[in-house]
Amino acid sequence: MHKEELIQLHTLLVRVKNYFEEHTCCNGEFERYASLHIGPMHIHRSKAEHKHAIFVLGNELASVMDSEELSGTGRISVRMQELAARTEMIKLR
Repeated sequence: MHKEELIQLHTLLVRVKNYFEEHTCCNGEFERYASLHIGPMHIHRSKAEHKHAIFVLGNELASVMDSEELSGTGRISVRMQELAARTEMIKLR
């Protein structure tokens, strides 16, 4: 995936996050993502950093959906967590 496409995906996931924050009782579910201090508007950040942020945010979104009892999201949360850990290891090299 090209960096521009990753930024578009990052933007979409942030919009979903904002929806959950506005329409559900989210209290601190997105702390790990916030601690990264990277958003889709940070176009100067690397492709790997955006990819890592996407996986972290995807994991947290899946966790929120799982807590909302939407079907099949538990596996997504676990997979996003694995991908976030893998990209973090690559980023540290």
